[in-house]
Amino acid sequence: MGTTAILCRSRAAPHRAVLLSIGGWLLAAVSASAQPTGQPQRDLPRLTLRAGLHLIHAQVAATPAQRATGLMWRQELGPNEGMLFVFEAPAVQCFWMKNTYVPLTAAFVADDGRIVNLVDMQPLDETSHCSREPVRYVLEMAQGWFAQRGIKAGFRLSGGPFERARATP
Repeated sequence: MGTTAILCRSRAAPHRAVLLSIGGWLLAAVSASAQPTGQPQRDLPRLTLRAGLHLIHAQVAATPAQRATGLMWRQELGPNEGMLFVFEAPAVQCFWMKNTYVPLTAAFVADDGRIVNLVDMQPLDETSHCSREPVRYVLEMAQGWFAQRGIKAGFRLSGGPFERARATP
């Protein structure tokens, strides 16, 4: 699959109960269609996440087609704009930058919002960058966004699906 951010070797199996448990915003994401080849996706559902005092306006890529396209063909991102990739179950996720022109940092995020690891990715580089442990979420932001705010592995994001994870015993 040629994508900006791609699940390379996921061992994740689809679980409908998991999809239903993370909220209505995911259902909207699942129903959105992928853009034609060569066109950036701009019509995906959006949600707001928080990294401490910083707001993140994230498009949600929740279907295989949406995740496969990711941020391909985008020429720029807004100052607090990113994309949250949502997978059906935690697995080691691997991303690359095929057809992606904006340098990005990928944050591999656990169910509770904890950033497992961060990787910088260069435009058009097809090198795989993987999570250090199984995760269900990957947040891509413009390269340097996390570093400029002092956000490192271990930091916890909040909002969206991460609020639900904290509320569940």
